[in-house]
Amino acid sequence: MTQSSENKTKKPIWQRYFFWGMPLAGIVGAFAAGIIFWGGFNTAMEATNTQKFCVSCHEMNDFVYQEYKGTIHDVNRSGVGATCSDCHVPKDWTHKMIRKVKASRELWGKFTGSISTKEKFEAKRLHLAMNEWERMKATDSIECRNCHGFDSMMPEFQKPRARQQHLNAMKVGQTCIDCHKGVAHTDLRDRADGDYLEELEAPNPEFVREIPQEFLDSLAYITEKEAEEAAAAKLAEQQAQEAVRARIAAAVAAARAEDQAKAAGSGAEASPAASAAQAGSIAADVDWDAVASTDITLFYPGQASFEWVLNGRTHGGARPLSKAGDACSTCHAAELDTIGNKIVAGGEIEPTPIPGKRGTISTRLQATHDGENLYMRLQWQDAGHHPAPFVEGGKMDPDNQIKVAMMITGVGIEMGPAVGCWAACHADSGYMPFEPDADGLAANAAVFERLGTPDVITKYLAESRTDIEIRGRRGKAQGGWDKLKPAEEIDQLLADGTFLDLLRVYADGRASNGHILERRVDDGDEMAAEASLSDGTWTVVFSRPLNSGAAGDVPLEAGRIYTVGFAIHDDYADARFHHVTLDLSLALDDAAATINVTKQ
Repeated sequence: MTQSSENKTKKPIWQRYFFWGMPLAGIVGAFAAGIIFWGGFNTAMEATNTQKFCVSCHEMNDFVYQEYKGTIHDVNRSGVGATCSDCHVPKDWTHKMIRKVKASRELWGKFTGSISTKEKFEAKRLHLAMNEWERMKATDSIECRNCHGFDSMMPEFQKPRARQQHLNAMKVGQTCIDCHKGVAHTDLRDRADGDYLEELEAPNPEFVREIPQEFLDSLAYITEKEAEEAAAAKLAEQQAQEAVRARIAAAVAAARAEDQAKAAGSGAEASPAASAAQAGSIAADVDWDAVASTDITLFYPGQASFEWVLNGRTHGGARPLSKAGDACSTCHAAELDTIGNKIVAGGEIEPTPIPGKRGTISTRLQATHDGENLYMRLQWQDAGHHPAPFVEGGKMDPDNQIKVAMMITGVGIEMGPAVGCWAACHADSGYMPFEPDADGLAANAAVFERLGTPDVITKYLAESRTDIEIRGRRGKAQGGWDKLKPAEEIDQLLADGTFLDLLRVYADGRASNGHILERRVDDGDEMAAEASLSDGTWTVVFSRPLNSGAAGDVPLEAGRIYTVGFAIHDDYADARFHHVTLDLSLALDDAAATINVTKQ
């Protein structure tokens, strides 16, 4: 007799079939196993993302971790740090897994001891760094942008150089790693090949971004604020200078009256010394009180040559200067005090510092013309004497306490409008790192004889040479003093206006009008000047025709903007131990120029 269906024993629920013939127990078990596996896998994955794990081997702990400690990514005022994985492991799961798989190759390196010692590590670290640079370049520096977004940047809290470069980056397609190498470890950029860096750091059109309105608003705010602060500072300085000028005028008037009285009593003419004390007498018809002034800052450059500036290994601004068309002043105009004070203290580009020498000279500049002649007046405070320790007697040029130079950029000079007089400063000139020794000069006696210089290579333009070594590849000396072009080519460059017009004034009022092309040349053209020191203030006045028509003179014409530069050899300095300006613009009766030469 068969049992009825009602009396059949039912199977437990976990043994009943569910989907596609799979028992519920199997589903639950698989689900639980999946959770356990995923939890374990993810826990293990995250464990390898901790800083503790990353520095658990001595290679990382003893080498790179020690460099990281104390950096802005380790400790800072806000307490927000970035550990190893924040910079070296992507956040999204897919790219994180790819990175982990690639990183597994590091285990082989650990087993074989490829970087087990400091020496091995240093030998390989450029290769390791380049791998990271290239990875971050390929991802548009996504690890950086996980924390640092252009949308969140406020230019008002950034230095002027950073504002400009971040603006450029969004416009042309730069990414973080192009500029920010070595932020947590030793910067190896100066070890990399220049051609490699140029290719790696080239803008990528795919990285071009729309500039956030918040960024533009913040930039406009800080620009206006700094302009107001600069105007207030200029007013205060002008008031202080007015008081100084009043004392100078009184001293000059007293000296003049005394000298005239002596001359009247003796029947002699006024002494040359008294005439020289009347600073500005060569511009007797100029009312300097009616001429607007421009405050310029001259800073100490050390051995930062034209080659140093264009070498990507030594100067991070080489690319924006040579490729993006930025001028030196684009990045550095607002930080000359910082730069000058850093260089003058000694270091990489100043191996022979002069104790006590100031880093910058603040100068009041006035410029005017009468339709025929240019008149310039510069005034600055004397800083006393600080002996140069490498010169007997402490004075490099004992006969000239000061020298003033103005250079006007001609046409056809590579990057002339951007770099100004820097185009003539080379790494193989006098007192520079690659200055040729006696043997080097003797080996190129024919070239040296053509240059007409008895013991030193003066300033020159790259256009006068067949080749200029910028990067110093394979131990080559930077510069190109001995690669002189044929005389007929030099003559043609001069005729075409490819030169720097050079005006110089000495402490005793002597002046020379010349130019720089294949060397520094004194043309002997018409120029008048005066210099005086009164009540602690130097005043230098000079004039020259607007358009003399002479070779070596840049004609100054209305409607054109010229790039000019100034240099002051202060405190008996000579050669490169001067203070200089960055590129400045000059024009006749044009308020758009930094130096507006107004007609009077």
